Amino acid sequence: MPEQKQVHQLVDHLFRREAGKMVAVLTKLFGLPNIELAEDIVQETLLTAFQTWKLKGIPDHPQSWLYLVAKNKTLTWLKREQHFQKNIAPNLIGGLENQDAASQSIADLFLENEIEDAQLRMMFACCHPAIAADTQLMLMLKTLCGLHTSEIAAALLSQEDTIAKRLYRAKEKIKQEGINLEVPVSAALAERLDAVLKAIYLLFNEGYKSTSTETVIRTDLSEEALRLGAILAARPLAVEGYNMSKINALMALMCFHAARFESRLDAEGQIILLENQDRALWSPFLTRQAYFYFKASASGNEVSEYHIEAAIASYHANAPTFEATNWKAIYYCYNFLFSIKPSPIVAFNRAIAWGCAKGPKAGLEALLDVEGLDKNHLYHTALGDFYRKDNQPDKAKRAYELALKFAYLAAEKKVIGDKLGVL
Repeated sequence: MPEQKQVHQLVDHLFRREAGKMVAVLTKLFGLPNIELAEDIVQETLLTAFQTWKLKGIPDHPQSWLYLVAKNKTLTWLKREQHFQKNIAPNLIGGLENQDAASQSIADLFLENEIEDAQLRMMFACCHPAIAADTQLMLMLKTLCGLHTSEIAAALLSQEDTIAKRLYRAKEKIKQEGINLEVPVSAALAERLDAVLKAIYLLFNEGYKSTSTETVIRTDLSEEALRLGAILAARPLAVEGYNMSKINALMALMCFHAARFESRLDAEGQIILLENQDRALWSPFLTRQAYFYFKASASGNEVSEYHIEAAIASYHANAPTFEATNWKAIYYCYNFLFSIKPSPIVAFNRAIAWGCAKGPKAGLEALLDVEGLDKNHLYHTALGDFYRKDNQPDKAKRAYELALKFAYLAAEKKVIGDKLGVL
């Protein structure tokens, strides 16, 4: 009998990787007003997996096992619920004259290519203009990307109970107002692209640096974001305003960051800071992919935030060492980014670049001008670094102690503790 922990880890991994796809497929069948039904079937499938695999062992092909069980549970539900034939079947499985035809149609929904397409289609469908933009993001991240409410709250800098309430209200609104969340066409598709790209990027970021678990990197989430972005990048649409340049810029940015995964943690899972990373471990394949997408992103006339962030990442990728990085160019990139997307985090990163380019005194002056990050551990860590480099150990110590107070991951606390230890 396999260990319960092993089964739990596998089910959790598959939930992250497959739940959003299965919900998207089932929502396509039932309609978005019945999205909770799709979620229930997927949850039942994962619970069945956990209970069965504990007793009988993990199957050779757990992903295929999940899809088969989800398909069978769907068919069972359709047979059991009388209102299906009356309320859902005429609209969603019209023309199917017998149960065999219905079964085949449902089986077809679970083909791998259809799952990928269905997930992205449902992401576009979630971006209905009747739903507030930030709530659209929440729906996509929760229902189709598999993030927990706590993770969405961290990604959107909000409170978990606020996210839960807004998701509940959004689902009630869809039901009560009978909002028909269909996949848009033509110009409407282009209008919703920004929201979909933002959801993909937030999903990637949660994987790149988790905000809610003790695991610093969760490659399954970042890989899922890369998969969704690659599908969009591979299918240019002849739709006016559909911004392929922005899609390619986001893919370039994610590939540049993903290329560094192997160098970011040591054998014990502890964080390795950028200046100490072994650049020989940076993935040549993903770096080449990043430059491919970056070149493709230059085809449009717009310079988006993804273009600027990808340019910053390219300077890091091109530098043979941390010290040889073109920090002045990175500073100007952040300055440009701040002009189109002002935020404390952008100002913070701009200050870091300025300090690396001009020295610790310049960095301190720039950091002390940043507002809104008083409880951010990264901000206080950076202050401590520049105070230390400027030979102000007492101020560095106080900054690091504040950083420790606000840090939440054990791995981050260790990094800060190590900095305190060498003062």
